[in-house]
Amino acid sequence: MPGEEMGSITKEKITSVRHWNDTLFSFTSTRDTSLKFENGHFVMIGLEIDGRPLMRAYSIVSPNYSPELEFLSIKVPDGALTSVLQNVKVGDELLVSKKPTGTLVADLLIPGKNLFLLATGTGLAPFLSIIQDPDIYERFENVYLIHGVRYVSELAYRDFLEREIQENEYFGEEVKKQFRYYPTVTREPFTNEGRISDLLASGRLLRNLGLGDASTERDRFMICGGPSMLKQLCLILEEKGFEQSRHGIQAHYTIERAFAEQ
Repeated sequence: MPGEEMGSITKEKITSVRHWNDTLFSFTSTRDTSLKFENGHFVMIGLEIDGRPLMRAYSIVSPNYSPELEFLSIKVPDGALTSVLQNVKVGDELLVSKKPTGTLVADLLIPGKNLFLLATGTGLAPFLSIIQDPDIYERFENVYLIHGVRYVSELAYRDFLEREIQENEYFGEEVKKQFRYYPTVTREPFTNEGRISDLLASGRLLRNLGLGDASTERDRFMICGGPSMLKQLCLILEEKGFEQSRHGIQAHYTIERAFAEQ
């Protein structure tokens, strides 16, 4: 049964699977009614392999009011978990921890005017839940989602971000006025090109969005990506005078290291 418990883990059922390309897929599952999380959180999920649970950290794509859970994953042929997970089908079992956590939450940011969500690859996942949180449009006047990938085919959820989210019956009007999606590609021609780190360091990113220089008074950042991307962007922001949130203390930006790259 969906929601069946085994200690700190529940057994859920896969309800849909979508393969975006040869390297990315997403899937939804049932959700135990007792599971509570903040938009931007990650949770340990996995499969039972050879009689034992194999779990990894995955950011939750779906907003916290959704009746289902959704996740985005890369495909790794020899990955201990993803080599199996990428072949799941509707009805298969998914193990989900009952202890979501994470630092990509708005409460860790000093109030500001503009919120920049900087993501590479599957680092997009937590920001999909954040931009579907009506509260985020109360906290910030403008929300910018910047997603950096190598190839255009890796722009998962592009139709949703460009069009569908604006049609939401509850906060679609706020999205139209306050949300901006900025995808950028590094290895083939596209409307926007370049690495997020280069765009941010040079000031081109904010100029392309019609803004001035980054301001600690006005701008706030959340960052989710691989270790090298995190390191680069933290250095750039620190050089511009921005301080990182640590130990639950509010600051100008916050990062998440524990997203799935299995």
